[in-house]
Amino acid sequence: MTDALPPCPQCSSEYTYEMGDLLVCPECAHEWSPAEAAAAAEEEASAGAVRDANGNPLADGDDVIVVKDLPVKGAPKPIKSGTKVRNIRLVAPDLRVGDHDIDCKVDGFGPMQLKSSLVRKA
Repeated sequence: MTDALPPCPQCSSEYTYEMGDLLVCPECAHEWSPAEAAAAAEEEASAGAVRDANGNPLADGDDVIVVKDLPVKGAPKPIKSGTKVRNIRLVAPDLRVGDHDIDCKVDGFGPMQLKSSLVRKA
């Protein structure tokens, strides 16, 4: 037996054992499928992708719609919810200002950065 079983994802116990297709932890009685655990790990790795307010992944060139009125410093009026923003660009993580991960031009306001949590994919 050279294959070491992975530790329990809930309590990190190293005493896991196989029972059919499942892995079982004797300490916390957690049961899980190794295939589902691998799929969850893959999904977690792709979590670094920028997602909109509904959880849809965003890409360069997408069109988005603002879901909330956004006040703009120096502007007499806010960006209204429902405003469509065309051709967005995603900002690299090392170039982001705070949580602002979208670079775009908003009609009537000019170039600015937006948070992906305040827009939805059009």
